[in-house]
Amino acid sequence: MSENIKHECAVAFLRLRKSREYFASKYSTPDYALEKMTILLEKQHNRGQDGAGIAALHLAPEPGSAAYNIEKSAAGNPLNDLLKKVSFHKAEFQGELLLGHLRYATFGRNDIHCCYPFVHENSCLERVLLLAGNFNLTDNRKLLENLVNSGHHPAYSSDGYLLLQTIAHYLEREVNIHGDSPDYAKILRKALDELDGAFTLCGITGNGDAFAIRDPHGIRPGYYYMDEEVIAVASERSAIQAAFNCSSAEVHELPPGKALIISKSGNVEFADCLTPRERRSCVFERIYFSRANDGDIHRERRKLGAALVPAVLEAVKNDFRNTFFSYIPNSAQVAFHGLLSELCCIAAKQNQTLRFGQIAVKDAKFRTFITDPAHRKSIYQHVYDVTYGLVHPGSDNLVVLDDSIVRGNTMRNAILPMLDRLDPARIIVASSAPPVKYPDCYGIDMATAGELIAFQALISCLKKRSQTNLLDQAYRAAKQELASGKCRINCMKILYDAVPNEELCREVARLLKPEGLKAELKVVYQNCENLQKCLPDHTGDWYFTGNYPTAGGIKVANQALVDFVEHVNKRAY
Repeated sequence: MSENIKHECAVAFLRLRKSREYFASKYSTPDYALEKMTILLEKQHNRGQDGAGIAALHLAPEPGSAAYNIEKSAAGNPLNDLLKKVSFHKAEFQGELLLGHLRYATFGRNDIHCCYPFVHENSCLERVLLLAGNFNLTDNRKLLENLVNSGHHPAYSSDGYLLLQTIAHYLEREVNIHGDSPDYAKILRKALDELDGAFTLCGITGNGDAFAIRDPHGIRPGYYYMDEEVIAVASERSAIQAAFNCSSAEVHELPPGKALIISKSGNVEFADCLTPRERRSCVFERIYFSRANDGDIHRERRKLGAALVPAVLEAVKNDFRNTFFSYIPNSAQVAFHGLLSELCCIAAKQNQTLRFGQIAVKDAKFRTFITDPAHRKSIYQHVYDVTYGLVHPGSDNLVVLDDSIVRGNTMRNAILPMLDRLDPARIIVASSAPPVKYPDCYGIDMATAGELIAFQALISCLKKRSQTNLLDQAYRAAKQELASGKCRINCMKILYDAVPNEELCREVARLLKPEGLKAELKVVYQNCENLQKCLPDHTGDWYFTGNYPTAGGIKVANQALVDFVEHVNKRAY
């Protein structure tokens, strides 16, 4: 991915199963839990750019003292700032339960009030709730209305706040103040079963009960680890492995729709909670966002690279002699290894020499705060350094592998002009993902329809075909779907079905080509059939197919189409 996308938060939860004295004695530190939480957050740092928070809860606190302590940051480097703050008063974070969060905001304010964990206060510890998660919902209005109808006056309308208050509402109704543990599966079922969206949530009550739960489609990732000393939950498996030096087999996926419930006494159970749904784990999560030091993700990305070989060789007309293969750092590197491995086998069979290397290096020290767009565009071209002397000027095909192309702005304004300085005859951009055609609403921000380069190419193709009447037809159908309140048909598909994929890809290349580019430009995409073969256990491919797992997703797509048409019409007048 040569451009930033967002939003993909991370959550981390830790429960000590032994006394704090046990850990202080065995590991010679009273800060064992905090050290492990630090690792869990640091190893998911790519998911947190806007905010970070840690809460520590103490079992059986003395009356008159705080049951929990919490610290948050929305500084420029929020995790570093957070850990620095916590280090000044470590004793307050020597609790038996810790809850951490990294925030990567799509919408809303980037300030400390938006940072998790969120807290629902109450003087009765059983009714205190701390909540953090990786989630995005499509039906905030429904949550808001439900709270109002139950007698509440919500102060905010963000999904995190509404989720917190909804769970707290059912918690307070179920809590038995005489000491019996409430039925958390029942509470979560009432609060979450009708939600439309994706989530992995972790919660702690003031008395030390805790839970973790994942949406019934399994869209957002979630993993857990248990041994005789700890229970841990995180958004990424490799983060848990790093923290506890355990194998992949010891870290398990949170079962979609089931609740992991940990009582204040330390008992653990998995409870059936949410209505079972078709499993639709997010594909883009695997292609790009999760770190590839997870063994399964590493193998999947290599397969994606290898699957591109036939299309890439067709684009260069099987000319190994005059082709140099590379990738755009850094997330595409593992897929490039898969591409390279397959190419090596073919080159060996054909007695050909394979030329490859790292052609583009992002200058991590390069910073610019220029606000003038014209000057910023010229500066973009120097964000990347190039390796000179590897590409033969005037004759070589230069193949660069990227993991996906979403908006195309960085590709057009920075990558391609930089590559053109090497004077290749042709530049072939190969994407390990299919064209990103549809917006997302479950966590990763894939922009509005009009910002997607594939959608821009679609509209351009329809104009060239004199089929803009289809846009009006799809717009009217989308308006009807939205008015019905039961979105079942993704009307954007009407448009994509009218344009062959090869034609769409050619138009993407034309739109990506910056003014003055000397090299011929081609774009090669992964197809959806290969995607399914490479990631058979992860079918959440709505970005590419428009097959959303929930009605809320279809609604978002239809609304995106309506917004695009109405905005275009408004500009026309």
